Amino acid sequence: MHIDKLEKNWAGISLGIAGLFVTVILGSAFFHGIHAPSNVETIDSAKLHLSAEFAEDKLGVQHNANGSVTVRMVAGRYGFYPKELTLPAETEITFRWVSLDVIHGVHMPMTNMSTMIVPGYVAQVSTAFHHAGDYPVLCNEYCGMGHAHMWSNIKVVSKAQWEALNKQGGANHG
Repeated sequence: MHIDKLEKNWAGISLGIAGLFVTVILGSAFFHGIHAPSNVETIDSAKLHLSAEFAEDKLGVQHNANGSVTVRMVAGRYGFYPKELTLPAETEITFRWVSLDVIHGVHMPMTNMSTMIVPGYVAQVSTAFHHAGDYPVLCNEYCGMGHAHMWSNIKVVSKAQWEALNKQGGANHG
């Protein structure tokens, strides 16, 4: 089979460009510590209500000793639970999601929050909200006929307001 010299040169240039891109991506990931925005942690979706972490009374906001916040939420047809949360601004927040039934996606417009929630796995994403306001939580993975109604709301308040709400016991943590 004869391959023209010009074709060989262009094929070599194309492979070289592809190799350069892969090298840059892998180099950036290695030197900057970039990795997939989740962890690999499994859980039995059929026994969530019996689990130590995702039982109904454990859902919502947990204030950690180091000042960070952990939020545990469950996605199920057709909603995120708890439906309403209040969180502090300028605080490291770790979201931990599980699915009761099918694959769901979670997306918060105007933020960098977006991940997939796969049954049997715990989806974990950390972020911080820099502005107070209301942030809708939407499902971005078609999960059935009620998909369009699958939402939740997160209200972000200043750290001082959040501390005051906690002292009064009026903070809505789910």
